[in-house]
Parts: sequence; C-alpha cells; structure tokens
Amino acid sequence: MTLLTPDAKGVFVISVTPFTDSGAIDFDSLDRVVDFYFEKGADGLTILGMMGEAQKLTQAESRAVAQRVIKRAGGRPIVVGVSAPGLAAIGELGKAVMDMGAAGCMVTTPGSLKTDPQIHAYFAQVAATLGQDVPIVLQDFPLSTGVHISDEVLGRIIDDVAQVVMLKHEDWPGLAKITKLRAAEAAGRRRISILCGNGGIFLPEEIARGANGAMTGFGFPEMLSDVVRLASAGDMDRAQDIFDAYLPLVRYEQQPGAGLAVRKYVLAKRGAIASAALRSPGAGLAPAAIAEVERLLTRQDNRLKELN
Repeated sequence: MTLLTPDAKGVFVISVTPFTDSGAIDFDSLDRVVDFYFEKGADGLTILGMMGEAQKLTQAESRAVAQRVIKRAGGRPIVVGVSAPGLAAIGELGKAVMDMGAAGCMVTTPGSLKTDPQIHAYFAQVAATLGQDVPIVLQDFPLSTGVHISDEVLGRIIDDVAQVVMLKHEDWPGLAKITKLRAAEAAGRRRISILCGNGGIFLPEEIARGANGAMTGFGFPEMLSDVVRLASAGDMDRAQDIFDAYLPLVRYEQQPGAGLAVRKYVLAKRGAIASAALRSPGAGLAPAAIAEVERLLTRQDNRLKELN
C-alpha cells in the first residue's frame, strides 16, 4: 500500500463515476476509465469527490466503487473523498477504504463552520477520527463549501495536524495563498504537497507559484500531465502553448451545473466510459450544448496539430 506523503507530486485525476442510462453504477466503465486515466499520464487518482457524484451514492456504493478502483489501480495511489456532514460517517468510510489500500483520505469543510477556531478544531477532530496513520488531503474549496480558510488558519492546521500532508488548493483567487505557504515553509514551517483543482483553469500559474501538480478532472487528462511536467521543468512557454490549446474547453467545463455533463460527454466520445449519463438529479447536454462542444473539440484538434 502506497501512502501519501508531503512529497507527493504530479497529476491525481479526479475520476468520474460512470453510470448506465438507468442510473446504476457501470463497473465495467469504471475499470475502463481508471485504465484510461493512467494511460493518459495520471500519477494517481482521486475518487468520490464532488465531480465523482459522491453525494449521490449510498455508503455501500461508495465502498464498492473504492474497492473496485483500488484493485484496478494495481498499487498506484488512490485518494478517496470521505467528506460528510458528521464525523461518524467520515470515520466509517475512511477506515474502510484505508483497509482496502487507499493512499489517503480527502476531507473538506462542512458549511456549518463559521469561525477560525471552528475550522482549526474541525481538522484536528477529523485527524483523531481517522487515526494517526491516515494521510489527509485538506480540500480548500470555498466556492462550493462557503467556508473560507484564511492563510493564518491554514498555517495553524499545518503546524498542529501532522496527518495533513496535502492541500487540494481550490481557493479562487488563490495564487497568493500558494506563494504565502511556500514562503512560510522557506522560513521553517513543515512542507506539504499542494495539488490544484478548479478544473485546472489556473494550472500554469499555480505550478509557477510552487504547486506540485494538479488534482482535478478534465476530458483530456493528458493536458494536465503535459502542463505539469513541462511547467515543473521550467518550460513555461511550451506548457502555456499546450494549455492554451485546451483552454476554451476548460473554460466551457467551468459552467456551474453543466461542467460534469460536458466532461462525461467528452469521456464517452473518447471511449473511456460507455455512457455520459449523470445520476439523478442531473441531466446531460442539450443539443445546442453538444454542438458547441463539438465545435470546440474541432478547433482544439486543429490547434494541437499546429503545435505538433
């Protein structure tokens, strides 16, 4: 079992959860999309996140998905989202997936947290619930949770909760937060890994600020891998050229309520999953949106050919 460490880097793709048109979990497609992500350059995967429709699964289904993905990954690191309104549910699912061989657990803040002391105390409670040997990915996603973690509170969590080994950075705007974290580490604070989300829309800048990679999803995960690799090596111009070729589709995926449907449409078109279906409540793309995506895909393909 490979556990997450503060040195983790690269691309951990946020996996979709494939469903049949009737809404059942499509385990054959789950196998296929896991293989697809690794073939396209993923270093690890994150499952049961918000874009994995985790909120639509039962606890039993969540465990079944985790078990299938961890087995299929063949020892490559799998992070499992275990966020829940209560600590009991976090502890139950977290223990189950770690026993299966997960690399760590991702947890975000419930919307009920209103003050800095509450936020700080919450992650200490999560760490105690999961156990001292479980690596934690702290998902900082105020656009979704409504909870804003200040630089100061985040620093206190890093200082006080040793199990937090990675930040999933999704604050927006948040580039300055990366800079401050790395400056604090240079001054002696414990270093943690920083992987970035938000669909990768600021990925080149995030790597340049000191992030270690990406933890997000996209219909073309090879873009995430190429940009992280090139930017980390200092070839920012080439990284930006490749990123810019995909940027119109990245932007289109940012639409609230429609982005996952776009991503699943593209993955189905590429053969990674059998159906683009979302589990209810959730709808696929309308014909007008499909036409727009197809136009973006054609332009993207032409631009990539120009870049060779």
